[in-house]
Amino acid sequence: MDSRERVERALRTLRARGDRDAFAEYEAELTKTRKAVEWARYYEDARELARLLTAWSLTLGSENHRFVVTSGGGPGIMEAANRGAREAGGKTIGLNIRLPFEQDANAYITEGLHFEFHYFFMRKFWFAYLAKALVIFPGGFGTCDELFEILTLVQTDKLSKKIGVILYGREYWEQVLNFKPMVEWGAIAAKELQLVQYADTTSAAFEQLQAHLIAHHLEPVHAQEAAAPGIAKTRG
Repeated sequence: MDSRERVERALRTLRARGDRDAFAEYEAELTKTRKAVEWARYYEDARELARLLTAWSLTLGSENHRFVVTSGGGPGIMEAANRGAREAGGKTIGLNIRLPFEQDANAYITEGLHFEFHYFFMRKFWFAYLAKALVIFPGGFGTCDELFEILTLVQTDKLSKKIGVILYGREYWEQVLNFKPMVEWGAIAAKELQLVQYADTTSAAFEQLQAHLIAHHLEPVHAQEAAAPGIAKTRG
């Protein structure tokens, strides 16, 4: 008997006994276990995407046309992004945050490019200041906070550059976020739905990133960005 059959047998037994509470609890734990497998997949996808982007960036000729993978510097998917970039032979940045519960910086950040922040707003400022594109993997409140910060800056024209935003994992994000009611209620314009793209594979996400970076940050070099000191700025 395989594990799936054992699970189904246990569920049938609980249902037959009429033990609704135990059945619901068991089913909830089973759902969490299935989702944990999905989280593992997202780790490997983030690692591979960072590797692809870094390998491509290293082929670019000009030093001003290099793109460095930056993460929140912590464990999990943040670690995966730094790890993939390092495995491709590139530099990689970690913008870590001090929290009441421990969040050590991961071991894959390039030496000298690990930065510690006390305040979230300062950390987000540097994300916005440095970023040319943002890939949002499934996450919690902090992930959503960073996503909406960038979307608000783009919507209100507070950035002197164009940041591409990709939500990775459509199934997850469409359950968590539904922007369409905002349009129906007049809170945002319909065209602002186009501020985000979706991707479910590393190849699709890489193609979207590459197209965005070439169009807006590589060829041609816009005069406004050329005047910036190496990285584009937020508007005052």
